[in-house]
Amino acid sequence: MIVRFGYVAMSTVIQNASPSRTMTMKSFLKLNDREAAIRKLERLAAENLHNTLRLLKHSIAHDIRVYRMTSKLIPLSTHTDLSEWDPYPALTEAFAEVGRFVNKHEMRVSFHPDHFTVLSTPRPEVLESSIRDLRHHTNMLKALGLSAAAKNNIHIGGAYGDKPSAAARFVEHFQQLDPDIKERITLENDDKTFNALETLEVSRKLCVPMVLDIHHQWVNNEGEDPGDLWPEILSTWNTPMAQAGSDPERPLPPKIHASSPKSPSDIRSHADGVDVAPLLSFLRKIARNTPHLDVMIEAKQKDGALFALMEELSGYEKEGVRIIDGATIEITP
Repeated sequence: MIVRFGYVAMSTVIQNASPSRTMTMKSFLKLNDREAAIRKLERLAAENLHNTLRLLKHSIAHDIRVYRMTSKLIPLSTHTDLSEWDPYPALTEAFAEVGRFVNKHEMRVSFHPDHFTVLSTPRPEVLESSIRDLRHHTNMLKALGLSAAAKNNIHIGGAYGDKPSAAARFVEHFQQLDPDIKERITLENDDKTFNALETLEVSRKLCVPMVLDIHHQWVNNEGEDPGDLWPEILSTWNTPMAQAGSDPERPLPPKIHASSPKSPSDIRSHADGVDVAPLLSFLRKIARNTPHLDVMIEAKQKDGALFALMEELSGYEKEGVRIIDGATIEITP
């Protein structure tokens, strides 16, 4: 099994390269000239895109081809007080430059809309804002010139005291989304509410690919072994919706998230790095029937954690781990 590792949004290695510079609405309103304030937002967004490109170039220099972009590329972009603002004309070339680099190097990029994006909600106003946020993320991927293989990863959301009803609402609300939003969504199990089994059930019902978070599964489960669940999770990546936008001769690999608990007393928070033993144990269990896998590292040290993990994995070359390049390994079952 060929495994590629990626990281989330920020670098702890490259300095002064934040792709998430922002402005609060309070600061925006303090600027008396509204048009000048909007131009400032556009300059911040252009800087964020420039720094994203810097991070992507840094990634490719280290053979990293899996990367999650920050949702904060365009400050205040979904705020209702700025609903008349269209930031894309001013940012067309900045988005296109990033997208060209991604496509040239065949990178896999994604977004992870925040926890306020919940399709399981019973509240119409929350649903409206959630759909607006998904539209925003989809529009950014389109502005980058990326196919539907570039996904938006979300959780099912809250249970609101009745988990079966919440899951049913998610299904109902998902089915009402525009097709171009639906084909870019992946579903992830969470650490408190919808576990891997429950997420898998919804994923299969909607033919949406499931991203298994092995840390979340460890802290929120029904006693199942994630390796035993894997064949069914893997099958969710073999649907037309999952493979939308991908090359039929090079199918989009399944993706998982990997992180480690911060401490025995804080098992849900992410540690600075990744504990290699449980990750490697899981990878070996699924290697026989999984040709390719992408692993998003969700550690506090970001790319630094990826580099540390690769260094540690190099010590397992006599135990079925072959280092291919700076961010890719081959696992022998």
